[in-house]
Order: sequence, then structure tokens, then C-alpha cells
Amino acid sequence: MISGRQKNGRSLASPSSSRFVTETINGSHNFIIKGYSLAKGIGVGKHIASENFTVGGFQWAIYFYPDGKNPEDNSAYVSVFIALASEGTDVRALFELTLVDQGPNGKHKVHSHFDRSLESGPYTLKYRGSMWGYKRFFRRTLLESSSFLKDDCLKINCTVGVVVSAIDSSRLHSIHVPDSDIGDHFGMLLENEEGSDVTFNVCGERFHAHKLVLAARSPLFEKEFFDGTEEENHDIVVTDMDPKVFKALLHFIYTDNLIEDEELSDASSLCMSSLSDGLAAKLLAASDKYGLPRLRLMCESVLCKIMSVNSVAIILALADRYRAMDLKSVCLKFAAENLVAVMESDGFEYLKENCPLLQSELLKTVAGCDEELSGGAKTRSVWAQFSDGGDTNDRSVRQRTWENGGERSQSIWAPLSDGGDARGRSRSRSPRQDD
Repeated sequence: MISGRQKNGRSLASPSSSRFVTETINGSHNFIIKGYSLAKGIGVGKHIASENFTVGGFQWAIYFYPDGKNPEDNSAYVSVFIALASEGTDVRALFELTLVDQGPNGKHKVHSHFDRSLESGPYTLKYRGSMWGYKRFFRRTLLESSSFLKDDCLKINCTVGVVVSAIDSSRLHSIHVPDSDIGDHFGMLLENEEGSDVTFNVCGERFHAHKLVLAARSPLFEKEFFDGTEEENHDIVVTDMDPKVFKALLHFIYTDNLIEDEELSDASSLCMSSLSDGLAAKLLAASDKYGLPRLRLMCESVLCKIMSVNSVAIILALADRYRAMDLKSVCLKFAAENLVAVMESDGFEYLKENCPLLQSELLKTVAGCDEELSGGAKTRSVWAQFSDGGDTNDRSVRQRTWENGGERSQSIWAPLSDGGDARGRSRSRSPRQDD
């Protein structure tokens, strides 16, 4: 008799196993279109694009056609498509497009591949620029009289599920490892003040901390506490920082996260005159002083989100002062691409008076943007804004040479040097508040 473990006198090895898994990597993007009525009339086949967003390792974008995609039979409809915005071949994906009902009923218009069977399987996008969507997404006359359009604003939600397949044997026997909570523990250490060995006096408010934690995170604190001197300072007076900013600084050092603060979560409410005195700007200064690169990037991200024509010059000055190179690069490119409007802003007047060296860097960026567009691209050239010899008010825009540290360049904003803006209005020396 042969046992279950033997055959022909040989033992059988334990069976191995593997699993072939096909699943989707999902991601969503919300696209808000403000000023819908102004977008109408751009022409059939012309679209408004969302920012690119990443799902499944690929870049995607939402294309909205106010006048329809094709002239044959779709000019009475708005069209909406999802496009593959990065290189890729035969990318298989599921899609969902939702036009959000902004009325009380919330009857959204949803087109979805998810949670239903498809005869031919997921949609396949062959190459970059391939799209999926609807030429006749919504009849324009019905859209404009519906609750989908509110305050001249449309909201479109998009979900992409990229199909991926792989042999996966690890998931048959896996152990879940939770996210690190070391920041929570150190945060409690700061809050409870247990074992603290240094006190900071900031404008009369006292903060208890731990030298080892501070020194491990900041080279400035490390030098201050462990520079080899015999005297140990356990009570330090801070004179160059507000208590609110110092509290946020300690919170980051102990938890590696930004403090939850209304000023940071809704930084867009800051007016231009208070931007430099805001919490994000002051934390940016602290990150530079104490050598905290991650905090610097976090502050750059906050300031980048509130960038506008009126604020870009102030943010550019902050980025240059505190060596926020990523933010500075974004500011220069944004200012170059919106040059005429930026030059007419109060922030640009502030830049001229306080940061003249940045003018040269902006000029080089303008030239660089123009070179990028010189290869036959359809985008309007930066210099085309001045091609008619005048600004938007038909006032002559003269070019003249200016010297800065021995370097001679053509100043495209020379006409503003007389203290007036592009409309001939006088300006104050300090930026005013946004309207």
C-alpha cells in the first residue's frame, strides 16, 4: 500500500502556490470651472484642461469643451473627456465622470465603468493623447438652466482605475504593518513636558523642550547645545519670533508635521499686505534659520497654493530671501507666463523697489519661456503680449537699458519706473490689500 506522501517509493514535496492578480489602482480628481459663461465661444474643438493628476503611474487630465468637440453634430452640446497625458501604450483603465449637481437634490450626472460588467473589458488607451469621454455629454441649453451650474461655476469629478496585473504570492500570507506613530509619541513628549531640560521664553510665553530632540532635528540647536562650551543654558530668550510661530516650529520638530491652524488651512484668505506676516511666511523664515528642509518644502507648498497675479511678486521675494528654490522657480515661471498682468499689480511695484536683482532673473525666465514656445507651439508667446508696441491700454511700451551690478539688460518694465502703473495711476510704495 502506498501512502499519500509517497509514490513509487519517493516522497512528495509540499506543494507551492502563487496567485495571478488583476486589479485596479484608483485615483480621483476634482475639476472646478469658474466663469463658465466667459469660456463659451472659444470655438468648437477647443477645450479647457484640468491640471494633470497621477493614477497608476500615469498622468491624466480632464478636457472640457464648452462649444463641443466636433462641429458636425455636437455644437449644441458640451463635451467632457479624460485624456492620457503622459507616455504610455495600451493603458487599460476604467473611468467615471460625474457632473456635480450643486442644488439641494444632489442628482449628479454619472457615467461610470465601475461596479458593472463591460462586454469588451476595460477601455484601452493606445498612446499619449488618447481620450475617453462623451461628445454629447450635456445639451448646453439644459445645462445652463439646471442646478449643475451655480454662480457661473461647474464641478466635475473624475475617477480613473488603471488595470494592473502581477503574480502575487506574498499576499497569500501577509502581516499588516501599521504606519509609523513615532510622531505621535514625540508630540506627547512635547505636550506633557516630561523630562524637559530647556525652557524658551518667547515674548513672555514659556515653552519646555528637550535638548536631545532639538539637536537631533536642527543643526543650529545642535551647535547651540553641544558646541563644547562648559556653560549650559537652560533658559533661552527668543526675541525674533512670535509665540505662535515658535509653537508651530516645535510642533514640526517633534511630529514632522505642520500644526493644525486655520491660517495654514485657509491661507488663501490672507490679503497681500499680510502675506509676509502670515504663519506660512514666518515658518519659512524659521525653516531657513534652523536648517529644516522638510519644513521649508511644506511652507513652499502652502504658499504655492495661494499664488496669484497679485501675490506672486511678494511670494517670489520671500522665496528668494529664504532660499526656497522650488517655490522661487514656480514663481518665476508663473510671473513670466502672466507678465503683463503681474507688471500691473501692486506686488510688482513692491518687487521693483525692494528686490531689484530679481528683475534680471525674471527677464531671463521670460526669455526661456519664449524659447520653449519657439518650436512651432500653438501657445501664445510671452513676448506676443508686447508685439503691438503697446500695452492693453494702447500706451507705448518702451524698452530701455538698465544697469544692475554691471550687467546691462533690456528692461521690459521700464515704463513703470516713473511711479505709475500700466494705466498711468500713481502707486504707493507698499502693497495694498487685495480687493
